[in-house]
Amino acid sequence: MLHHLRLRENGFESPSILPRIQATHRLLNMELSKTFSFKRKFSAGINSLDLELAEGKYLLTGGSEGIIVLYDLDDTTNQVLAEFGPVCVIDRSNPTCHKNSVETIQWYPHDTGMFLSSSMDNLLNVWDTNTLEVVEQFNIHQPIYHHHMSSVATQHYLVAVGSKREVVNLCDLKSGSMTHTLKGHTSSVYAVQWSPFEEYTLATGSRDNRIFIWDIRRASSVVAVLDQYNGEIHASSSKSGSCTSHNGAVRGIRFTYDGRFLLSYGSDNVLRLWDATSGKNTLVNYGKIYNTSSKSYKFSLSSEGLCDYVYLPTEGNVATFEVQTGKQILMHRGHYNNVTCCCYNPYRQELYSGGSDSNILVWSCNDHYDRYLKTKSRMKEQERDTDSRIDNFKFYHDTWSSDEDAGG
Repeated sequence: MLHHLRLRENGFESPSILPRIQATHRLLNMELSKTFSFKRKFSAGINSLDLELAEGKYLLTGGSEGIIVLYDLDDTTNQVLAEFGPVCVIDRSNPTCHKNSVETIQWYPHDTGMFLSSSMDNLLNVWDTNTLEVVEQFNIHQPIYHHHMSSVATQHYLVAVGSKREVVNLCDLKSGSMTHTLKGHTSSVYAVQWSPFEEYTLATGSRDNRIFIWDIRRASSVVAVLDQYNGEIHASSSKSGSCTSHNGAVRGIRFTYDGRFLLSYGSDNVLRLWDATSGKNTLVNYGKIYNTSSKSYKFSLSSEGLCDYVYLPTEGNVATFEVQTGKQILMHRGHYNNVTCCCYNPYRQELYSGGSDSNILVWSCNDHYDRYLKTKSRMKEQERDTDSRIDNFKFYHDTWSSDEDAGG
């Protein structure tokens, strides 16, 4: 660190390098938090987590029993050991609560006044955060696996929905109707993701083993089908008659924050990195990443460090990889059952993971807790030294009195 300080002082490094080095240190030293935990409110598995990025203060969670819980991450009264409590719970007592499992939960990208939830009960609900009432509802008529709303769109208010149907539905929040459908997949759509750079570009992953890139302004819509072999002749592609992105259902996709790359995960237990501009498979090898869930695969990314990291649920653990190299950095162990989703908090540089064990765990660098223990130990030593000096003072204190004093 001192070396980098000297380089920064002499103008050889940019001002942003020091916070990135510190962020990298914290990310590479993440472990199960010794200071923070979540109050348990679920009795079944947790399927989705989403953090609002306006303040990084509120975390939405959706579970298999159909309930939605909102947590306040600042409600800890500055305690060193604290538990995040729920601000509100949407359960069966609410008449508009989902009847089946909540598969995806997402904040409205621009403020915390609204959020969206989709469920296996075929419904996409738009909620008012203040009143906890459904202000708009879309019936897809098939179980919904995933939905996503663009964080950069200024010309449209479309929510892409992937369901058991082979088409992608686009729901318009402004008009309250489904504008049109995107046709091309031949089986269920498990994952949808808008580009963080181009507001009209959408990526979708399906059970037909393919990833489509769409431009919703075009009549044909499909811009590209990602080919895992980059156009080379291969036995599997020749048998199927078309290119494939994975050798199994595509269950999760995610753009990097700069929109230059796309990550995809399939039921073949393989994570692939794609060049979003050319559509080429970069052939980065992450090894086998096992996950037995048959639902949409929800993983997370961070970009504050010296390189980008991806956090992947793998059975009962969360694995951390370098995005560009495929190198495994960490394996977080703490859940008692399968991990189903995770969410990274860039404000606190923490990771939250939800699992089938009904728990939400916090992964963070515990240097704050270590400093707390050292301070507490130092204070106890000071108290012991003070007590020892007082005892010594009492022992040597002259309690003898003269006869005159006694007689007075």
